Amino acid sequence: MARLALKVKQKRKLDNFLKELSQGKKPTFPTKVYNRCKLCGRRGGYMRRFELCRICFREKALFGLIPGIRKSSW
Repeated sequence: MARLALKVKQKRKLDNFLKELSQGKKPTFPTKVYNRCKLCGRRGGYMRRFELCRICFREKALFGLIPGIRKSSW
């Protein structure tokens, strides 16, 4: 439940940040906007290309749910 609240709060900050940028204003606190995992809300180990944290990425990749990603072994 706490992660959900953090995800909502961060989404609101991101929306405000993007709105200020589109209006041509300088955002007040641009460093407070950070990326969160779309599934679990974790902010560390975030992969921008997939919008997932490393843990969720690994789980999805192991089950083959991410197209083009396959676990390598040698």
